[in-house]
Formats: sequence, C-alpha cells, structure tokens
Amino acid sequence: MSYPTSIKAVGINETGGIEVIQNLEVPFPEVKPTDLLVKVEWAGVNFVDTYHRSGLYPSRQRPLPIATEVSGIILELPSDPSILESSDFKNRGFKKGGRVAIHLPGLLQEYVAVNWNTTAYAVPDKISTRVAAAALLQGLTTLAQVTESYHVDNGDTVLIHTVAGGVGLLHAQVAKARGATIIGTTSTTEKAELAKTHGADHVILYKQENTVERVLELTDGEGVNVIYDGVGRATFDDDLKMIKRKGTIVSFGNASGQVEPVDLLKLAKKNVKLLRPTLANYLVTAEERNHYSAELWRLVSGGALRINIHAEYPFTDEGVRQAHIDLTTGKTTGKLLIKVAE
Repeated sequence: MSYPTSIKAVGINETGGIEVIQNLEVPFPEVKPTDLLVKVEWAGVNFVDTYHRSGLYPSRQRPLPIATEVSGIILELPSDPSILESSDFKNRGFKKGGRVAIHLPGLLQEYVAVNWNTTAYAVPDKISTRVAAAALLQGLTTLAQVTESYHVDNGDTVLIHTVAGGVGLLHAQVAKARGATIIGTTSTTEKAELAKTHGADHVILYKQENTVERVLELTDGEGVNVIYDGVGRATFDDDLKMIKRKGTIVSFGNASGQVEPVDLLKLAKKNVKLLRPTLANYLVTAEERNHYSAELWRLVSGGALRINIHAEYPFTDEGVRQAHIDLTTGKTTGKLLIKVAE
C-alpha cells in the first residue's frame, strides 16, 4: 500500500494562548520495525493538551501536534518477525484492520506510528473508535486513581471536584459502584442533575454555596475520606479543611493553575496523605497497562461505565481552538472529541 509523503496535523510551533494553534503539514511518520501504523479517526481533548500548549508542561517536540489521545485503525503491524511471534505481542490483541487507542504526546495528525509495547491498546470490536477515544485517557485515570491513589471502598465518602466533567463523571460512577457516598462540586443546576444520574449523592453548586460548610454539614463535621481534585490552585486550601483525619487528597490537575508550594506541616494537623499522581507512573509495566485497559474495556462494553461525549469539533485550527476554549471555560460536561477522519 502506498502512503503520502506529507500529512495534515493541527498543533503548535511555540507555546502560548489558543492563537498559537495552527494547521500544519508534517512528514508521513517514520515507521520502525517495532511500530504499529495507525490511521487516526478521533482525538480526545484533555486538559493536558492545554498544558502542553501553554508551556506548563514543557515539550521539545516542534511542531507538536496538540493531542495526547487518539483512536483509529491499524494499517500495518510491526515488521520484526520476532515481535509478531512473541507471546507478549499476541496477548495484546493487535490485528491489521483492527481498532486501537493510544495515549502519547503529539498525536493530532492523520497517521501515527507508535511502538506496539507502549501505551497503545487494542480496542474490542464491540467498542467504536469514537467511544474508545472518549474513554481511554480519562477512563484509565479514573481506574488507577480510585484503585491506587486511594482505594475507594464500601462506606467511604468521596469528594469529587467538577463532578460533571469528563473525569468527574467517571470517578462518580466507579466510586458509587464500590459502595461509596459521592459528594460533587459543579457550577450549574443542569450539571448537578447530570452528575446525580451518574452516581453523585450530593452536588454542591460552588458559585452559590459555601463548599467547605456544606461538606462538613453532610459529613457531621468529620470531612471526607478522599478528595479527587483536578482543579488545583483554587480548591487546594479548602481541601485541607474538608478532608477527614487520616484522609487522602489526590491533586491531579491544574485547571485553575498550579498549587502553590505546600508547607508539609499543614498535613500534620490531621495526618493527611497528599498525592500528585500522573497516569504514566501507574502504567509503567506491561502488566499494569494490560490490567487497567482490560478493566476499562470490560466496564465500557458491558455498560457499567457510561461515556458521555459533550461535542465533536472539526480537525482544523479553528476547531481545536474552540475545543480548548470550551474545555477551559467550564462550558462542557463529559468528553470533547476532534473528528480527524470521516
């Protein structure tokens, strides 16, 4: 099969605001003997993309196609026979013409080539590439955090900031299924109703209510066992007031900016555990990647984990700019997608 010498991408040549996002023409990817060649159909939009674009998370790659999560169709398998014959490769379920979802920086282009033994995951036939792109990054984040950052269990009380967002809705569903009581924060009554249909027991409208007072009221003054906080700077100090003695704060995002340096003595008042996890460090080994991806696809295909897609945007500089605006201004619920191929 012949391929073009150059392909379309959308990304950046410098860091900055949304104005730095532009249409790009990049070379067709170099395909190594270890690589899968993938025709991209969908890309997920995530806060991490805005961090790469702004320079909060530095990257030397230029140009940088500005997506960290895509799905598509496998056009070519690795050409190294020893890989194809290995049990590890066979266990991953990759096949020519099969579906695949990938999360790595620099993916928003028509074709990508990725090492088979990284964060590329075969997608079951029951799951479309559209749903796979919406589920992968946020779904793996949720499963790792509710299992390893803090293992949510029956009887726990969990606080989820921005509970109607893509990650928040998934955290609420999984934690509720494990028997936890879910308290969420959000901005509007419409978002609150959506969160309640996904497992939230109590939703606090943070623009109208005092979140700290309400959480302490709901927990008889004790606070919650764990807080999942993707907001960052704006909520962190209040987290320390709402966490229970010996509780855990999982600060995993910077939607409002980075958390200021923390005086560790603040944690001593209640023996609080504080984590700043990254998904990459939960998916280092093949065993970890296989475990969490298998669990994710099982929950999605069986209907136990509902994937909410807020909107689709065109594969253009204007489309990606609008997606970044909508994501960062609190206008969305669930997942945002870029439609790369028809």
